[in-house]
Amino acid sequence: IQADPRDLASRFVGSAFIHGGWLHLGGNILYLWIFGDNVEDALGHVRYFFFYFFGGAVAMTAHVFSSPDSVQPVIGASGAIAGVLGAYLVMFPRARVFVLLPLFIFFPVIAVPAVFALGFWFIEQLLSGAGAIGASTASLNVAWWAHIGGFTVGMLVARYLMRKKDPLEVARFR
Repeated sequence: IQADPRDLASRFVGSAFIHGGWLHLGGNILYLWIFGDNVEDALGHVRYFFFYFFGGAVAMTAHVFSSPDSVQPVIGASGAIAGVLGAYLVMFPRARVFVLLPLFIFFPVIAVPAVFALGFWFIEQLLSGAGAIGASTASLNVAWWAHIGGFTVGMLVARYLMRKKDPLEVARFR
């Protein structure tokens, strides 16, 4: 069976908005609230709009290549948001991010550089993605390679776009 290209395009775009429940939606909104507004300010509204969709499409493609025999629907919003996280890492590596640090029964909030918070997040995705290699697609609930692909393309696109800008303007965002 051959798929209609228009159907594939609508699936790629649509997956960038699909969530797996209220907790998933809330977590993604939190990530966009913390990281997305700064990336949007740096890119501008129109470029951010296209950047988000491009990150989602690359994330979806990474998932398809990592699980070609999967028949589960892809919930791709996290892959697009991972692209925003990758861009934030490139644009604002020294920015301080508040994180919740679980220590037994205490949960202090501490400020850490974005490079540590997002670096830890990315390493967690890589380890989980590596662990998912060879697992049956029925047992996979998270598209780890979509996160990895989105984050990676977000970093690459941000690096490219920041090279094209005036150095004084780039320094303003760091």
